[in-house]
Amino acid sequence: MNFMKLYELSPAPGSVQEGKRKGRGIGTGNGKTAGRGHKGQNARSGGGVRPGFDGTSVPYIRKLPKRGFKNHFKTNYAEINVAALSIFEDGAVVDTQALIEAGLIKKTLDGVKVLGTGELSKKLTVQAAAFSAGAKEKIEAAGGKAEVV
Repeated sequence: MNFMKLYELSPAPGSVQEGKRKGRGIGTGNGKTAGRGHKGQNARSGGGVRPGFDGTSVPYIRKLPKRGFKNHFKTNYAEINVAALSIFEDGAVVDTQALIEAGLIKKTLDGVKVLGTGELSKKLTVQAAAFSAGAKEKIEAAGGKAEVV
C-alpha cells in the first residue's frame, strides 16, 4: 500500500494566489500611490467615508418619509392548517411536541395556531395556543377536540 506523505500535500492547482504587494515599485503597476490615486480623503490613512454617505447637505435617507412601525408586543404564532393534521393516526393527541417531531413546524415562537384550510377526517385531540373558528369547527365535526393550552 502506498500512503501519502505530509510533504506531498499541496493545494489544488489555481486555488492559491499570491497577494498583491502594494507600493513596491513602478514595475508592479501598484507602486508610488499604491492604487489610491492622488491625494484626497481616500488616499489618506484611515480615509474614506462611511457606508450610505452621499456628501450632500441633507442626506438622501433623511429626505425620505418615515413609514410604519413594528409592534413588539404582537403575538407571533407558528401556523399550521387542519389538512396537515391528517398524517396523525386516529385518536392521537396532537400537541406542539408531536408537530415538531412530525416535521410540520420548526419552531414554536409564541405558540401554535391551527388554521382552517383543508379537510380533516380523523378524530384527533389537538392542543394548541389558538384556533381559528373554521379550524375548531372542522376538528369537532370530525369527532375530535380542540383544546387551548
